[in-house]
Amino acid sequence: MSGTFVGMPAFPAAAREAVRDTTLRGNLRHATHTIRAKRARAVAELDDWERLRQAGKRIKDRTLRHLDRYLVQLEKSVTAAGGVVHWAADADEANRIVSELVKATGETEVVKVKSMATQEIALNEALEARGIHAYETDLAELIVQLGKDRPSHILVPAIHRNRGEIREIFTREMGEWGRPAPEGLTDTPADLAEAARLHLREKFLRAKVGISGANFMVAETGTLVVVESEGNGRMCLTLPETLISVVGIEKIVPTWQDLEVFLQTLPRSSTAERMNPYTSMWTGTTDSDGPRAFHLVLLDNGRTDTLADEVGRQALRCIRCSACLNVCPVYERAGGHAYGSVYPGPIGAILSPQLRGTGSEIDASLPYASSLCGACYEVCPVAIDIPEVLVHLRERVVEGGEAVRDGNKVRLRPAKGHAAERAAMRAARWALTRPGALRTGQRLASRT
Repeated sequence: MSGTFVGMPAFPAAAREAVRDTTLRGNLRHATHTIRAKRARAVAELDDWERLRQAGKRIKDRTLRHLDRYLVQLEKSVTAAGGVVHWAADADEANRIVSELVKATGETEVVKVKSMATQEIALNEALEARGIHAYETDLAELIVQLGKDRPSHILVPAIHRNRGEIREIFTREMGEWGRPAPEGLTDTPADLAEAARLHLREKFLRAKVGISGANFMVAETGTLVVVESEGNGRMCLTLPETLISVVGIEKIVPTWQDLEVFLQTLPRSSTAERMNPYTSMWTGTTDSDGPRAFHLVLLDNGRTDTLADEVGRQALRCIRCSACLNVCPVYERAGGHAYGSVYPGPIGAILSPQLRGTGSEIDASLPYASSLCGACYEVCPVAIDIPEVLVHLRERVVEGGEAVRDGNKVRLRPAKGHAAERAAMRAARWALTRPGALRTGQRLASRT
């Protein structure tokens, strides 16, 4: 299982294969329709939802404009609270740092909180190569890991699986990873959840190292925040002796007052709840509670290059709520695997090509994986204009490939792009600048 999937075919080919899977389409249709209906009801309860949405947008934009300052402030705050901050320019560096930190403890097992950042860098595979077993503890992530599968949704990674398939995976695979599934396991949600609970409990109690991401980092205090619905995250964050958090540099907010806005918009947009059942916050270390050692790995991995793009940078506002996936007609039919990234759906179509560049076939095709209907923009809690960025990235693919840093400026690196589309645009430009030729062409067209 890889976190990047760059070897996949372009989106049209992958999607064409996915839409033939009637079981997959049925699973996706049922899940996305249910989630988005619940979200609409939760959002409708707030008269000031649009004001909260605009507040979140302004906070994120202000933070990104002064990201260097807030990151330095965060490092000072975390260090003062007893934590250690590491800076990772790319996935390889982040994986090396985490692997060395785990090796230094002498442990060969870690438990993990659901984290998009660690999936992005393929941390599990990097740890496995160093002889370290990483165990996912989120229920959906556990299903994906046991099934030797890939996540297909930001919030519900196993959304493409139904209850019968999950029962088969638990029955077949749990014994290879630890405590086996109970005899006579049924596919009822309660039985499946209990099987996962029993399987994971022994890992929680045994693990000495925990690995997490974070939904937010508060610069003024060095506090990290994880919101979740199951309680597995809190077990990973509090029981191990060493905690390592890998977090993208864009996840920072300046103050606790800023955090308040997102703790209202994130749960309603993601799980359609008024607040998350578990909101865990930690600031450094203490002598009497929680991990004895805390390490924060701040991950760039293409984010500063994305920040340099005046149009594309708004993708860094994303708070990973997944609302855009649940309303997208393309995602509903093609599923998450077709996007070739841990970030599927509309947000993945604009984020992955910026983080990874458009050099691969799959990344060059992602900006076209949309009908531009605008539903994603309407539900985004931080008002990312995804259609605008999609069109912007299409222009990049056609005209010059990917943006690269050249000193203090960003330029377009020449790339193959879409040759047919470029030829069509050149022909249109020639005709539209020659009225006589255009009239002749129109007369011929009308006669045929």
